Amino acid sequence: MGLNVDLNGELCACAKGPRNLITDVPGVRVGHVTLDGDSPLGPLHTGVTAIVPPGDCFASKLPAAAYVSNGFGKSMGLVQVDELGSLETPILMTNTLSCGACFDALVRYSLDRHAEIGVSTGTVNPVVMECNDGPINTIRALAVTPQHGLDAIDAAADAFDEGDVGAGAGMTCFGLKGGIGSSSRVLTLDGRDYTIGVLVLTNFGSRDCLRVDGRPVGRELAAAERAQAERAGDHTDDRANDRDKGSIVAVIATDLPADSRQLRRMAKRVTVGITRCGGYIGNGSGEIVVAFSTAARIPHWAGETHAGETLPMIDAAPRLSDNAMDDCFRAVAAASEEAIVSSLAHAGSVVGRDGRTTWSLRDAAARAGIALNL
Repeated sequence: MGLNVDLNGELCACAKGPRNLITDVPGVRVGHVTLDGDSPLGPLHTGVTAIVPPGDCFASKLPAAAYVSNGFGKSMGLVQVDELGSLETPILMTNTLSCGACFDALVRYSLDRHAEIGVSTGTVNPVVMECNDGPINTIRALAVTPQHGLDAIDAAADAFDEGDVGAGAGMTCFGLKGGIGSSSRVLTLDGRDYTIGVLVLTNFGSRDCLRVDGRPVGRELAAAERAQAERAGDHTDDRANDRDKGSIVAVIATDLPADSRQLRRMAKRVTVGITRCGGYIGNGSGEIVVAFSTAARIPHWAGETHAGETLPMIDAAPRLSDNAMDDCFRAVAAASEEAIVSSLAHAGSVVGRDGRTTWSLRDAAARAGIALNL
């Protein structure tokens, strides 16, 4: 998946991974459950997306970090990730009012695998990320259940769809149909290849601000629409209502031996990809990123005897030099920009709960007579 064209070559010359997806990081998998149908309250366009790291995240946690650029969001579990620098569950993405259901799913997932939780050891810190799909989805229906979260984890695989699937089913990006997007970059350090992958859930942006590889596509679309409206005798100007009032959440995965501090520094660079696409991180927008590394594990039972083995209190995990961070920053920025564009390129037009059509980027461009090379 990903895009078939090269974006942002001047920003990062690194090669893309073989799939150009976050799952190019070995062992990382992604799964979706998409709910498209009807409810007693109205139509449904919502779902769950699961990002599943390799191995047992509770027993052997992953170095991780969270970064909040603008905190208009309801994500769960970020406080402990920030404090302890570790991830101990898969990550679920969904709509804003379904965070509780996905939290429940991750609790059940963890309890099923560890009888010790809440008995002989502590509890568990589920990580859930969200955006508000209410303008398209009937969010008040509370259609997402814990089972949908578990099903998304079970569906996780190396290959996965992008666009209006899973948590992205009802999302709007730059006034167009948004959703799930992903991309990856490969870095070579000390003669070995490492991968940085990014997955985004896009629900942000003002249409007029959209840029694709530096091209002001949003302004082109807006000009074409205004010209068409004027020819039809409609002189309404809706630009005052075209504000950045959504959100974007992102996950970075890498097999680089990065610690929590370095992962947080990488997470900050997702904002570079956001702004290169025309986002300005608006007042009502939540820009939230979680980053994790698969290169080292943090044993839950350090200093204790577990399964017949006494685990050491001190480990000797490899660590990336800060001298390599510029390459990492450029890779994150480039992959984030491409993932955002990919979420737009792979989404389809949809009729929302109010009967209005949210056009895909491809359909909007075709209606406006604009050629896009995506």
